[in-house]
Amino acid sequence: MKRLRQIVTRAVIAKGKKRTECCETLCPPNAPTSILGCWVINHHYQAKRIGKYVEVSGKFDVNVWYAYHNHSKTAVFTETVSYKDRIKLTFRDDDCKDSDDVKVCVLQQPNCIEAVITKHGDKINVKIEREFLVEIIGETTVVVSVHPIDCEDDWKFDESSTQSCSSSSSSSSCSSSSPDYPCESSSSC
Repeated sequence: MKRLRQIVTRAVIAKGKKRTECCETLCPPNAPTSILGCWVINHHYQAKRIGKYVEVSGKFDVNVWYAYHNHSKTAVFTETVSYKDRIKLTFRDDDCKDSDDVKVCVLQQPNCIEAVITKHGDKINVKIEREFLVEIIGETTVVVSVHPIDCEDDWKFDESSTQSCSSSSSSSSCSSSSPDYPCESSSSC
């Protein structure tokens, strides 16, 4: 027991991961006849810890390019969608002090999987996926073993060098066991 020490350090104490698929219904001003494209942009989010969960809340813009008036005209409809994802945490240690330091990694930005016109023909259903990995950083204790002996290894230097140099600010001198290596500059050999 005399050779063990406890170190208090900051480390990842809990993790969580969640993939979400949601369906959003968009109501464009004109009844769509076909969908030409759909994309998701301007994703913003924030996260906070709530007990054994992390709540990620954010918003993004869904843009749908569609044809209307019997395929004679096109338009882009944009709608901002808000969300809240509750991600369950798995803890590595039970005795960690509470911490609200949350790190969020977006594994999958919000992305359109499918966009279809509803049966009534006046709305658009968009299926969107997203995925987050969250980590809680907190204080934990690490136990290390202390060795009283010197742990510095003996260094063995190869002293069979054939060349030695000495330099100064104004001149340099070289001595070499072989005449094939003359001194080339005033500061190095």
